[in-house]
Amino acid sequence: MSARAEISALLSKLGPFAPKGYFIGLHIRFAAPIMQFQTYDEAWAEHYSAKAYALRDPTIAWGFSTNGAIRWSAMPVPDPFDILGDAAKFGMKYGVALSVGPLSSRTIAGMTRGDREYNDSEIEEISKLIRQLHEITEPPESLTRAQIEALRCIAEGDRHAAAAAKLGITESAFKARLISARERLMARTTAEALQRAKEYRLL
Repeated sequence: MSARAEISALLSKLGPFAPKGYFIGLHIRFAAPIMQFQTYDEAWAEHYSAKAYALRDPTIAWGFSTNGAIRWSAMPVPDPFDILGDAAKFGMKYGVALSVGPLSSRTIAGMTRGDREYNDSEIEEISKLIRQLHEITEPPESLTRAQIEALRCIAEGDRHAAAAAKLGITESAFKARLISARERLMARTTAEALQRAKEYRLL
């Protein structure tokens, strides 16, 4: 199973735990996640963005301060903007925050529902799934020489045929190198793979 298929399988398992939506920021580095997924209602997502809540969210502040899982109702971090109270008005009355990994590459997630608190066994299962997501999306430490050469050709603006000629390989072999680079970097497109390779300082 490819990494992208594994990610999709884990997300499908998480979905039923969050009838009011979830947010997962994977491997947050330099203040931005390398990958993120969210299923919150669009009205809440727009409201959250318009209010710049990401800079004030107690669940995110908590996630950077510790590893583990905590119900929103037990959140020890102050919430002066009443973000959790605001969330409840959008039907997100109960939630759990989760945090995994070192501070230099932290994964932070939030799961929500409107009917009741999460029980311990649910939190344990959600935590296990988030840890698995964190592990399978760990950025690679290196690329092969062939993958680096192929991505560099694209970065320099070469078309596939010209890049293949430059490297002394067939066009289909060049495309195969790009596909393997995308797979290794868990990217949907070559442009995304190139961006990630630069962000991970692999080029």
